[in-house]
Amino acid sequence: MARRAAGGAGVREPRRPEVRLGALERFEGGGLEPDGDYDGLEFAEADLSGQDGAGSRFLDCALRGCALDEARLPRVRVLDSVVAGVRGVGTDLAEAVLRDVELTDARLGGTQLHGAQLERVHVRGGKIDFLNLRAARLRDVVFEGCLLVEPDFGGARLERVAFVDCALKEADFTGATLTDVDLRGAVPLEIARGVGRLAGAVISAGQLLDLAPVLAAEAGIRVEGS
Repeated sequence: MARRAAGGAGVREPRRPEVRLGALERFEGGGLEPDGDYDGLEFAEADLSGQDGAGSRFLDCALRGCALDEARLPRVRVLDSVVAGVRGVGTDLAEAVLRDVELTDARLGGTQLHGAQLERVHVRGGKIDFLNLRAARLRDVVFEGCLLVEPDFGGARLERVAFVDCALKEADFTGATLTDVDLRGAVPLEIARGVGRLAGAVISAGQLLDLAPVLAAEAGIRVEGS
């Protein structure tokens, strides 16, 4: 059972992935294939830019230092795997399933994860710009020590999600549903749209003061004078 977070907030903590990879075989293939089945492989410094791996499954794999620019990976399943130091712009992961995944030190821009399912995923370090998580489902997800610039959670469902020592800039929560979401570790916490959808989240008193102008604007309250 998920533990309660310290501080009496009553928010349940996410379950974190426990990825234990055995001996891996180095991937020597010429490239990805649609509906490919990759099991127990290590992709080391592989250039996967522009490749089509739609519908593929990655089980007990490690992707380290790979280039993912414009890679087509919709509907992929990444299970019990480690993804470290990947980089890329415009990676298509729409409707992907990520379960028991550790993602570290990624540098990504414009990644498409709309309609995706993330469960027991730990995102640690790195910078991700314009992350599209519209209508995605996030359960037991931790963002730690990373910079998220203009992430889009529009219409997404977040359950047991925590932001730990993480910068969240100009986030969009329009139409999102939050349950046991801990935003106290997001510094700064900047919400461009959807601040009224934060029911089910916990924030600090200082964050509440910072968000007061946005909350007032969304509620139609005009603040004048000192």
